[in-house]
Amino acid sequence: MGKKLRQQRRGKGSNVYKKLPNTFNISVNYPNTEKSGEVVGLFNTVGHTPPIMSITYDDFSKGELLAPEGIRIGDKIHIMKDYSLGSVKRLSEIPEGIPIYNIERNRGDGGKLVRAAGNFAFITARLGNKALVKMPSKKSVSFDMNCRAQLGVVAGGGFLEQPILKAGKNHYIKHSLNRTWPVNRGVKMNPVDHPFGGKQHHKGKSSMTSRNAPPGRKVGHIAARRIGRKKR
Repeated sequence: MGKKLRQQRRGKGSNVYKKLPNTFNISVNYPNTEKSGEVVGLFNTVGHTPPIMSITYDDFSKGELLAPEGIRIGDKIHIMKDYSLGSVKRLSEIPEGIPIYNIERNRGDGGKLVRAAGNFAFITARLGNKALVKMPSKKSVSFDMNCRAQLGVVAGGGFLEQPILKAGKNHYIKHSLNRTWPVNRGVKMNPVDHPFGGKQHHKGKSSMTSRNAPPGRKVGHIAARRIGRKKR
């Protein structure tokens, strides 16, 4: 008798697939009002790869933002006011080639993109009311000029260069980030556990799957336009 499918086990809500409490409770979105503040602390959280900086603003409110590389306690942070490391400015006010991070996808959402440790993007061109931004993936994406971003490079780069050495350490890293690990290939499983399973060590069928396929069969390239190598 085979085991339950992975999606069935995950939906059950056992401790293996349950996130740790207080993992993603800290919001690093920047406010929508113009104000300045001072960095009063730096700390690490489980749900974020870069360090977080605690900020006390001039109106005595407090908040947290992603820390840029080179920030120190006592430095000033400006929201829509002035230029400094880690400050928030509109894309229309940022010169081309300046590293930016925590970019808004839509105007006023507080920052959604380029937030992993060591990442940065930069503006390459401006076309009308759009700014062309080169992302860490080397892909160029257009944003509205009124979208905002922080200045600098996300701190914490190079943390993946340290060797993990033991599988147990990787287990706790993935568990703290609420990620399923390890993930085995489907061709290594039994036929009762995965559609690609069996002794032949290859899929044995097309990896293109219908979007309306049942949960046990919805694996591989779901509703793909095409598969295989592109002809040059």
